[in-house]
Amino acid sequence: MREYGETIFAEMTRLAVETESVNLGQGFPDTDGPRSLLEGATRNIMAGVNQYPPGPGRPELRQAVSRYRSRHYGLDFDPDSEVYVTVGATAGIAASMLALVEHGDEVVVFEPMYDSYAAMISLAGGVRRPVALRREPSSGRFTFDPAELRAAITPRTRLIMVNTPHNPTGTVFTEAELAEIAEVCRENDLIAVTDEVYEFLTFDGRPHVPLASLPGMRERTLSISSVGKMFAVTAWKTGWVTGPEPLVRAVRTVNQFLTFSANGALQLAIADAMDNEWEWVQQQRRALQDKRDRLAEGLTATGFDVNVCEGTYFLMADIRPLGYLDGEDVARALPREAGVAAVPAKVFYDHQEEGRHLLRFAFCKKDEVLDEAVRRLTTWHKREN
Repeated sequence: MREYGETIFAEMTRLAVETESVNLGQGFPDTDGPRSLLEGATRNIMAGVNQYPPGPGRPELRQAVSRYRSRHYGLDFDPDSEVYVTVGATAGIAASMLALVEHGDEVVVFEPMYDSYAAMISLAGGVRRPVALRREPSSGRFTFDPAELRAAITPRTRLIMVNTPHNPTGTVFTEAELAEIAEVCRENDLIAVTDEVYEFLTFDGRPHVPLASLPGMRERTLSISSVGKMFAVTAWKTGWVTGPEPLVRAVRTVNQFLTFSANGALQLAIADAMDNEWEWVQQQRRALQDKRDRLAEGLTATGFDVNVCEGTYFLMADIRPLGYLDGEDVARALPREAGVAAVPAKVFYDHQEEGRHLLRFAFCKKDEVLDEAVRRLTTWHKREN
């Protein structure tokens, strides 16, 4: 782990605090989730739900997860053996990699990739085989070349890591793109691990399609999601893994020695919200789409070339129209020079040249915060020129 050091999110947040910057670097909202969810957690804590819950998770939450996967996607999972609760999606990803990847196994990942993927693959002794997502000239969205995906497969390939909706590009994989991935998995007998934490944060009517719902994929897919993005409570760190019993059992075997269990009081509140707060989730989606448009318009007016965002909390912006080439240099300068923090996208790549010119901005903030960030960036750009 020597190569990893401090995460870029910790570094940018520290810079933002030191310089009193508007922090559009780390992806957390500055408003809370539904009132009933917060009150439910408080009631459970005050009622004495403060000791270890069952290791696999409270049955109420496992049942609620099973219900929503069936209701939204037609995927039926046994809550007792095919649903497992983890300390956030990050723990689910870690346990999945440690459970399924042996030393020297290869894991195909789409880059740019969320930084925990690379670290967890390394911890498991695996080898990354990155496939680049590149901006499609005709649509402006990021996608992959199916030929490059197939070329990444070798006899040592064990699994494919799929993140959709995708952080940081904002791409929501289409059913056709997922069909390409599914075909590769079936042809090469690969396991798929999917990170779907932004599953309900898609925009412009785009549906989220779970890879597990495609033919032949339920039996070879571990799907991971969490409450943090679903209900805007990122500090609650409560996630879940769903999939076929043998794969979930492997994750459970590892995770019992990592975190063992997640907060039981929060699990009960989440289970209730899953059944009763879907209108709030839809309102959040609509609000975030407006915020995406608000920040995109502001960044474009400042001079950035803003890429298409179909989901998540994030916009990717090209700095080259502003006369800059290295996003990492710009990201480290912005807090002190402009009073705004962003994240350089190249840290999400193994092939860093692919993302050298990109910054990631989070738009899951209050409108006045986004407007202030744009005002500061505009002033900075005019001053620089």
